[in-house]
Amino acid sequence: MDLRHLRTFVAVAEQGSVSKAALLLRITQPALSRQIKDLQEELGLKLFQRVGSRLVLTGEGEQLLGDCRDLLSRAASLRERAQSLSTSNVGVLRVAAGSKMIERVFPTFLRHYAVLRPGVQLKLIRAGSGDRLTMVERGEVHFAITVVPTDDDRFASHTLQPFDVLAAYSPSLRMWHTDIIDIGQLAELPLLLRMSSSPKRKIFDEACRRARFQPNVFIESDPRSLLALAEAGHGRASVSSSDRSDRNELRIARVTYQQEPRQMVLGVLWDRRRPLPRYAEGFPESFAAHMQEVFPLSRPSQLGQSRPAQPRRISVATGAR
Repeated sequence: MDLRHLRTFVAVAEQGSVSKAALLLRITQPALSRQIKDLQEELGLKLFQRVGSRLVLTGEGEQLLGDCRDLLSRAASLRERAQSLSTSNVGVLRVAAGSKMIERVFPTFLRHYAVLRPGVQLKLIRAGSGDRLTMVERGEVHFAITVVPTDDDRFASHTLQPFDVLAAYSPSLRMWHTDIIDIGQLAELPLLLRMSSSPKRKIFDEACRRARFQPNVFIESDPRSLLALAEAGHGRASVSSSDRSDRNELRIARVTYQQEPRQMVLGVLWDRRRPLPRYAEGFPESFAAHMQEVFPLSRPSQLGQSRPAQPRRISVATGAR
């Protein structure tokens, strides 16, 4: 049922003539008459009868007039509600992130964001790296915090910060004395790598392909396990400058390819084809600013000078200086 026809019916009933109703609704009299005719045919009822120069309601029309007014009122309320939602700063914002990000960043960010956007409830969904963008595409979450893909234009992103790819190994393995290792130097070594599904692993694998060698993978696991194995001398762990460890018996070197540091770029991603609600505005920028406080970079990641490496902790604050 067309609401325009109901609006026309109410206008004619209240004005008592087609000409006055047409003037009120700013349509032509023939168009108005066609709408009344279409409504009567749809309902199977005669709504008006002519008495002199006036149109008056039939008995059936009188009984339907109140219902039509009520329906039009509800429709107006629905429009107002929709407009309110489209401009509102109140709602539930759903964000997918990994367990490490939830553990390190969100405890303080949640307090900060609650002050910044008191009307927005931030709902976190812990998801694996391979699932986050799928959740965004399905509309299950508004944002995903993950490594920015280089070959997928479905998603828009706000860059958080880059992290260096690092090699961590035991000081007992006296193989290098620099803070920089070309990825080709890893060709024949047993490597401790993230799971193949990890976006960070894919960046490492891409560098291996460019260097045209197949990595000698000793084990695939999570960063904590890789660092423990590296400390015990079982291989060289590929980690990032976002990984942290309390172990201090590890040498750290930045991994490069053709003298360029290998990096992974973390970002807040969303589906560029799906409009975001008004209350989602500003979240990527707010989160990026907070990330800089939680993971401060002492200087831009750049190729440094080779020098004797000292045992050190892995820290996001120092990276691979």
